[in-house]
Amino acid sequence: MAVLSRQPWCVATSLLVPLLTLAAPGWLRLAGVAPAWAVLWLLPWALVDGSISGGLAGLAVGLLLDALHPSGASLVPGLVLLGWWWGRIGRKGAPIQGTFNLALLALFGTLLLDLSLMIQWLLISWRNHAAALVLYEGSAASGSVLDRGVNPAPLALPGWHWDDLAGAGLQVLLAQTLVTALLAPLLCSLQLLLWRQLGAAWRS
Repeated sequence: MAVLSRQPWCVATSLLVPLLTLAAPGWLRLAGVAPAWAVLWLLPWALVDGSISGGLAGLAVGLLLDALHPSGASLVPGLVLLGWWWGRIGRKGAPIQGTFNLALLALFGTLLLDLSLMIQWLLISWRNHAAALVLYEGSAASGSVLDRGVNPAPLALPGWHWDDLAGAGLQVLLAQTLVTALLAPLLCSLQLLLWRQLGAAWRS
């Protein structure tokens, strides 16, 4: 049964995620990329509090982060899925204790989160491209386009072309995954210990 989500001050710790996202110091960045603070907070929370609480926590943190950087892609689907998955691991399997296990879960979590964003950007790009192409062909057929040699469809893409995803996008993904996995053994271990002690005290 979820106990952490019933304590207001525990829930309030989720506000650290947007604060750290905005104010992450430079020495915690790798190639200018900050760690995935949402992953580092959500992983121990979900392992202790279960899949339902983990999914709801992922939803809340995702909405907070989306409000900071409004765009077409959302962190909500990835964080909800990770919170639910980690919650099931914490409830069904053996207790996660080793620092290597935490680093591995954080690595895969960050990778999946960034891949979900890339997939969303690709879908948005394809949708905008198709919409602009239909508009251009319709205008050309009606004779309202002055210069039919210019196809505006590529200009409608929001900046995430395949070259961007394969270049800069891949660099960001690898850097964020690595720096998050390196910080997870320390930060997630401390949180896991704290949440487990508090949860055991409240259950008793």
